[in-house]
Amino acid sequence: MIGRVRRSLLLAAALLGLLVACAQITSSEKRAIQGPTAEEVWTATVVLTTGRAPGLDEKTQWDNQIDMRISQYLADHPEIANSLDVQTFRYHRQVIVGMSKEQVLLLIGAPTLTARDAGEIEKLARQYWPGVKPNNPTEAWLYPQGWRLFFYDARLVDITQYLER
Repeated sequence: MIGRVRRSLLLAAALLGLLVACAQITSSEKRAIQGPTAEEVWTATVVLTTGRAPGLDEKTQWDNQIDMRISQYLADHPEIANSLDVQTFRYHRQVIVGMSKEQVLLLIGAPTLTARDAGEIEKLARQYWPGVKPNNPTEAWLYPQGWRLFFYDARLVDITQYLER
């Protein structure tokens, strides 16, 4: 009986240790050619500003508004309406490398932070700086959920995400 109790206590202590170790994993990073979707950023922004998830009416209104903005943008820019990436822009509403600043702003809005200093851009790229640097980023934008978008002039040239848990 005492042996079972000891084994149970040892098992419980081991599980507790494993949970503590998992809790100490504080971040994850990635580099991507596809960034956040408009809905992800909008939802995160609503949660951060109101402390709650958006309701169905809010989501429906947002869907209608972004659809109208995208349709108007494509009507004003017919050369983009025929591009290969139009499906990602229009239907997936996802930021991808190669987009213009104007397209990014239309999809996910203004960044929470902008960096133009080379040292700050390097800090935002973190471990991916050696891969980001050859793209000659002149500006970086930071969004909720750790998304970092790197621009060379008006073109999106790289995307990273640093998520703190």
